[in-house]
Amino acid sequence: MTILEASRALRSRQISCLELTNRCLDHIGKLNPRLNAFITVTEQSARARAQELDRELTSGRDRGPLHGIPIGHKDLIWTKGVRTTSGSKLFERFIPDRDAHVVEKLNDAGAVMVGKTGLHELAYGITSDNPHFGTIRNPRNTEHIPGGSSGGSAVAVATGMALMATGTDTGGSIRIPASYCGVVGIKPTYGLVSVAGIQPLGFSLDHIGPLTTTVGDARVSLDAMADGAKRKPGPVSVRDIRVGVPQTYYFTQVAAEVRQAVHKAAKRAEELGARVIPVQVPDIEALSAASLVILLSEAAALYEPYLERQGEIGLDVRALLYQGGLVPATDYVNALRLRKVLANEFRALFRSIDCLFTPATPITAPRIGQREVEIDGEMLDTRLVTTRFARGFNALGFPALAMPCGESPEGMPIGLQMVGRPFEESLLFTLGEALE
Repeated sequence: MTILEASRALRSRQISCLELTNRCLDHIGKLNPRLNAFITVTEQSARARAQELDRELTSGRDRGPLHGIPIGHKDLIWTKGVRTTSGSKLFERFIPDRDAHVVEKLNDAGAVMVGKTGLHELAYGITSDNPHFGTIRNPRNTEHIPGGSSGGSAVAVATGMALMATGTDTGGSIRIPASYCGVVGIKPTYGLVSVAGIQPLGFSLDHIGPLTTTVGDARVSLDAMADGAKRKPGPVSVRDIRVGVPQTYYFTQVAAEVRQAVHKAAKRAEELGARVIPVQVPDIEALSAASLVILLSEAAALYEPYLERQGEIGLDVRALLYQGGLVPATDYVNALRLRKVLANEFRALFRSIDCLFTPATPITAPRIGQREVEIDGEMLDTRLVTTRFARGFNALGFPALAMPCGESPEGMPIGLQMVGRPFEESLLFTLGEALE
């Protein structure tokens, strides 16, 4: 059941908030032992909250489309009185004394928190294979990763354990799990959703957004989370949208089935009336490299005080933090300068298009523990391949929506990434809903 379907059913009294919440809790009870999507389940408080929201609907108070909707929060988002681990031994006993700003907004919108979803440790990785809280598994094939770092959120949504879950995205951490699990995820424009009360990773790269089963659900979820005053109105029709399809970078070192699925999505957009335009994109490799330097540096600076407790940090994350500590200050400054140059080049590109189509990930979900993948006969690092098309848009701060656009022959989801101009999420939703 989608959010919009559940919202209609609640108002027609076909289902109650409590019944909807119990349905999700039942799914958690059955599926979570195998998939490990949740670190903490807030069963008792969720039921009490649902009953309260049922009373509100009966009395005529309607908070909007998320009224009574069961959701999960990624476990680095502060929730008052509920343990928030950030997927790390460093914070395993941390209980916030206040809610994150986005939690307050979703509470005001009537959402019901059923629990805290698992993640790659400190949100610093793409596998969600967590050494402290266990491996999160892809529901399509449990031998494969769900993506990261918001892996638990994607799995919860894909299996109906929650109708929406929050995620954070510093180098693709919403869009990668969306692509690998076959759900929708949006990284909004930088600053559109407040990150107050969220454990940071890269101060200038962190974004927060929703993961849902449909684009329409992503729209209403982001509406509740965002600073609406910053959003720009969307186009009236798909026919008003110019879609750019890159002729460089985004279709090299890509699995054949991914390439075909994204080109098919572009063709479908054209059939719906959009104008599809071949484009040459700015130097994405340079942008991705700059974004990586920025993240390594900012994460190392943030976690430097914790390195005296290095035994409590997993080996993969510890290695990245030490690597970041070796980045010269001149490299960090030059990466910031390059980001500004390339942002101007992308703004120039978006004067001739409204939206850019790329694969969300060059591959479908790899196996758990798989360090390399083969594409066109070449062995490539799994982590670098996975983030290759996502990372640069964190540096730019442009909004990017990932949504399903097909499956591999093995039945694993393929993700389409749509990128728009800052604060034009509505355009991405309009086109995404039409494609859906």
